[in-house]
Parts: sequence; C-alpha cells; structure tokens
Amino acid sequence: MTKLFLRVIATLLLTGTALAIDPIFTPFLNNLAIRGYDPVAYFTKNQAVEGLEKYEYEWMGATWRFSSSEHKDLFVSNPEAYAPQYGGYCAYAVASNSTASIEPEQFSIVDGKLYLNYNRKIQEKWLADQARYISEADNYWPELLKK
Repeated sequence: MTKLFLRVIATLLLTGTALAIDPIFTPFLNNLAIRGYDPVAYFTKNQAVEGLEKYEYEWMGATWRFSSSEHKDLFVSNPEAYAPQYGGYCAYAVASNSTASIEPEQFSIVDGKLYLNYNRKIQEKWLADQARYISEADNYWPELLKK
C-alpha cells in the first residue's frame, strides 16, 4: 500500500497534476459518504444512525448507506434534499475556505439543510454563529472544489 501511495504521489508531481477536492467527502480508505451513516435519519430521527451495507446507493461518485429501505427510497427520489451541505465536508472548515473531515455525530439541521462538523469542539463554535458561518461557507463553495 505504501509503495502504491508513493507511486501515485510521484506521478502527480512529475505530471504536474493537481489533486482536486472531491465533490463528496469520503474517507481515504473507502468510498462511504458520511462515513457510512444514513443521511435521511438526520431528518427523520434527528440523530446520527449508521447505515447498513444491504441498503447502499451510488450517487455523485460516493456510496451512501441507509438504515432502512424506506430511507434509501426517500434519498433516491430526492438526494439533494438529504445530502449534507458542502459535499459532507466540515461546514465550519468550508466557512474558512478550507476542508476537513467530519464526525457523523456532530451535525445540525438549519432551514431543512444538513451540516456536518469535524468534532464536538468545532460543533460548539459552529452552533454559536451558524448564520454567519453558513453565509461564509456559501461564498466559498463550490469554488473551493477547484483548489
């Protein structure tokens, strides 16, 4: 694995190819959106619920998992309504013109939109001034993807 990683980095450096930010955040070792958590459950249960492998759906280059077939069907019928803002990257980081991973348990729903955060400490900062951070993040996204 290390040799492959070094080979990819060397190729990128030699060819001058930039690493663009993916439109949907997924961890380095897999392709799971929201680290495998059910995006619909945030809205229907107001909590982070792990999805199941048997309820998967491919959308925007990522694998989305759901806790039930009903949740999967809701997402498939209107993914934009349930997908997290800013591709599932930490909303606080995007407000700073950057990206960061997330902890699925650190979330908020504002005006019917799902926002995820890096950790509990960042979540506290985010909650203190959500409106300002959303405005700032909206200004940076999706141009941030091109960096």
